[in-house]
Amino acid sequence: MSESNSIEKRRCKRVPISMALEISTLFKQDNIKVGNVDAPIEIVNISKTGIGFVTESVLPVGYYFNSRIQLGDENSKFYCVVRIVRREQRKDNEYMYGCEFIGLAPVFEHVFDEYEAKVEA
Repeated sequence: MSESNSIEKRRCKRVPISMALEISTLFKQDNIKVGNVDAPIEIVNISKTGIGFVTESVLPVGYYFNSRIQLGDENSKFYCVVRIVRREQRKDNEYMYGCEFIGLAPVFEHVFDEYEAKVEA
Protein backbone atom coordinates (compact mmCIF):
# COMPACT_ATOMS: atom_id res chain seq x y z
CA MET A 1 0.00 0.00 0.00
CA SER A 2 1.47 3.35 -0.93
CA GLU A 3 1.88 6.08 1.64
CA SER A 4 -0.59 8.31 -0.18
CA ASN A 5 -3.32 5.65 0.00
CA SER A 6 -2.67 4.56 3.57
CA ILE A 7 -4.63 5.75 6.57
CA GLU A 8 -2.66 8.26 8.60
CA LYS A 9 -1.74 6.67 11.93
CA ARG A 10 1.06 8.99 12.98
CA ARG A 11 0.79 11.09 16.12
CA CYS A 12 2.21 14.16 14.37
CA LYS A 13 1.78 15.45 10.84
CA ARG A 14 4.71 14.80 8.51
CA VAL A 15 5.73 17.54 6.12
CA PRO A 16 7.85 17.13 2.99
CA ILE A 17 11.53 17.97 3.12
CA SER A 18 14.53 17.33 0.91
CA MET A 19 17.65 16.83 2.97
CA ALA A 20 20.71 14.61 2.61
CA LEU A 21 22.12 12.67 5.55
CA GLU A 22 24.75 9.99 5.90
CA ILE A 23 24.73 7.13 8.39
CA SER A 24 28.18 5.81 9.26
CA THR A 25 27.38 3.62 12.30
CA LEU A 26 24.26 1.84 13.55
CA PHE A 27 23.87 0.54 17.10
CA LYS A 28 21.45 -1.28 19.38
CA GLN A 29 20.84 -0.76 23.08
CA ASP A 30 22.80 -3.88 23.99
CA ASN A 31 25.99 -2.38 22.50
CA ILE A 32 25.75 -4.25 19.21
CA LYS A 33 27.27 -1.99 16.55
CA VAL A 34 27.30 -2.11 12.78
CA GLY A 35 30.16 0.07 11.51
CA ASN A 36 31.29 1.26 8.10
CA VAL A 37 27.69 1.57 6.92
CA ASP A 38 28.31 4.75 4.89
CA ALA A 39 24.70 4.83 3.73
CA PRO A 40 23.79 8.03 1.90
CA ILE A 41 20.12 8.77 2.51
CA GLU A 42 17.58 11.33 1.41
CA ILE A 43 15.14 12.48 4.05
CA VAL A 44 11.75 12.94 2.34
CA ASN A 45 9.53 13.92 5.28
CA ILE A 46 9.83 14.99 8.89
CA SER A 47 7.61 15.56 11.93
CA LYS A 48 7.99 16.30 15.62
CA THR A 49 8.33 12.57 16.25
CA GLY A 50 10.42 11.24 13.35
CA ILE A 51 11.65 11.17 9.78
CA GLY A 52 11.05 9.20 6.62
CA PHE A 53 13.95 8.56 4.28
CA VAL A 54 14.93 6.71 1.13
CA THR A 55 18.20 4.86 0.51
CA GLU A 56 19.59 2.03 -1.57
CA SER A 57 21.15 0.49 1.55
CA VAL A 58 19.44 -2.31 3.47
CA LEU A 59 19.47 -1.17 7.10
CA PRO A 60 18.29 -3.26 10.05
CA VAL A 61 14.98 -2.32 11.69
CA GLY A 62 15.28 -1.67 15.42
CA TYR A 63 18.74 -0.11 15.19
CA TYR A 64 19.67 3.47 16.10
CA PHE A 65 21.91 6.15 14.64
CA ASN A 66 23.05 9.64 15.64
CA SER A 67 21.83 12.48 13.49
CA ARG A 68 22.13 16.23 13.01
CA ILE A 69 18.95 17.79 11.62
CA GLN A 70 18.85 21.37 10.35
CA LEU A 71 15.53 22.91 9.30
CA GLY A 72 16.58 26.21 7.81
CA ASP A 73 19.13 28.46 9.50
CA GLU A 74 21.78 27.62 12.13
CA ASN A 75 19.31 28.29 14.98
CA SER A 76 17.08 25.43 13.85
CA LYS A 77 19.77 22.75 14.12
CA PHE A 78 19.62 19.91 16.64
CA TYR A 79 21.33 16.62 17.36
CA CYS A 80 19.34 13.51 18.16
CA VAL A 81 19.23 9.74 18.20
CA VAL A 82 16.97 8.13 15.60
CA ARG A 83 15.54 4.59 15.71
CA ILE A 84 14.58 2.75 12.51
CA VAL A 85 11.05 1.38 13.01
CA ARG A 86 10.07 0.10 9.55
CA ARG A 87 11.42 -0.65 6.08
CA GLU A 88 9.51 -0.99 2.81
CA GLN A 89 11.05 -1.91 -0.52
CA ARG A 90 9.96 0.58 -3.19
CA LYS A 91 12.02 -0.44 -6.22
CA ASP A 92 14.62 -3.14 -6.88
CA ASN A 93 17.34 -1.16 -5.15
CA GLU A 94 15.45 1.48 -3.13
CA TYR A 95 13.99 1.27 0.37
CA MET A 96 11.73 3.64 2.30
CA TYR A 97 12.38 3.81 6.04
CA GLY A 98 10.29 5.17 8.87
CA CYS A 99 12.16 6.35 11.95
CA GLU A 100 11.37 7.92 15.29
CA PHE A 101 13.33 10.44 17.32
CA ILE A 102 14.50 9.07 20.67
CA GLY A 103 14.82 11.39 23.65
CA LEU A 104 14.29 14.60 21.69
CA ALA A 105 13.69 17.45 24.11
CA PRO A 106 10.29 19.19 23.85
CA VAL A 107 12.16 22.49 23.53
CA PHE A 108 12.72 21.62 19.85
CA GLU A 109 8.99 21.45 19.07
CA HIS A 110 8.97 25.14 18.10
CA VAL A 111 11.54 24.38 15.37
CA PHE A 112 9.09 21.92 13.79
CA ASP A 113 6.14 24.28 14.22
CA GLU A 114 8.04 27.05 12.42
CA TYR A 115 9.16 24.72 9.63
CA GLU A 116 5.65 23.32 9.15
CA ALA A 117 4.17 26.82 8.96
CA LYS A 118 6.80 27.82 6.37
CA VAL A 119 6.06 24.74 4.22
CA GLU A 120 2.30 25.27 4.34
CA ALA A 121 2.57 28.99 3.48
